[in-house]
Amino acid sequence: MLKLNWKRLGLAAGLSLSLVAAGCGGGSDDDGSGDNGESDDGSAVGEGKEIELAYVEWDTEVASTHVVGKVLEDLGYDVNLTPLDNTVMWEAVANGEADGMVAAWLPATHESQYEEYSDQMVELGVNLEGAKIGAVVPEYMDVDSLEDLDSQADQTITGIEPGAGVVAASEEAVETYDNLEGWEVQTSSSGAMATALGEAIDNEEDIVVTGWSPHWKFQKYDLKYLEDPEGVYGEAETIETMVREGLEEDLPNAYQVLDNFQWESADIESVMLDINEGTSPEDAAATWVEENQEKVDEWTEGIE
Repeated sequence: MLKLNWKRLGLAAGLSLSLVAAGCGGGSDDDGSGDNGESDDGSAVGEGKEIELAYVEWDTEVASTHVVGKVLEDLGYDVNLTPLDNTVMWEAVANGEADGMVAAWLPATHESQYEEYSDQMVELGVNLEGAKIGAVVPEYMDVDSLEDLDSQADQTITGIEPGAGVVAASEEAVETYDNLEGWEVQTSSSGAMATALGEAIDNEEDIVVTGWSPHWKFQKYDLKYLEDPEGVYGEAETIETMVREGLEEDLPNAYQVLDNFQWESADIESVMLDINEGTSPEDAAATWVEENQEKVDEWTEGIE
């Protein structure tokens, strides 16, 4: 496989180094043996084999990607977890520069990326059901619908990264709802949005943020989604797994893990909350894997 061209992709952040190999994403071994079972010397199924997972730096995807990465690492793979921009993540998997991702929000959030790239990759299906996006406010605010907004929060919706589906939907909401004339969507980052939300709640101030579930903020704060009568934010979504073409032939056991990977909101939120409270993503993932071995066994069933 080609090494990821970080300069071309415009990656500014460093790589996640805890599950990292010196090489790039996984391909077939020189002897064509793939990753079926143990090698002749009894080593682990993934030993000497590299796999690259791309993800967008949302709290959900940090949690899920590190958990899957830990499972693959425990099978012996050299795992490289690479944070990328939304569109670049899709492009990397479509081009075979990354092996896969467990971060596809469908059908709405990543609709444009799906339309452009999905026919160049393999869909493995849903890994988390019941995902949702929308405009979120603290419970103490006296509004229940987007139609109730007028001058709150300085007529600003605090968003996350430009290009994110929830940001695009919020921009559409500002155009759709007559009462939101004059409002703006202020883009920043997921972390900056969460910080602004926490500060506003500490001071019991009005704030409207772009929100999605699952997310640790719903465990930490008393929040509510604003009703969306026009359906701008769409219905409940799923988070799905996508991999590069040829991965099943090159790394069949890794492919099986990614194909089997599925969990519940309570699972991912527990990892997310640990990370938010200061645990590293690597340690939070390792703890979850250790405490949920029965579920992990379902993902690795048949792999020896």
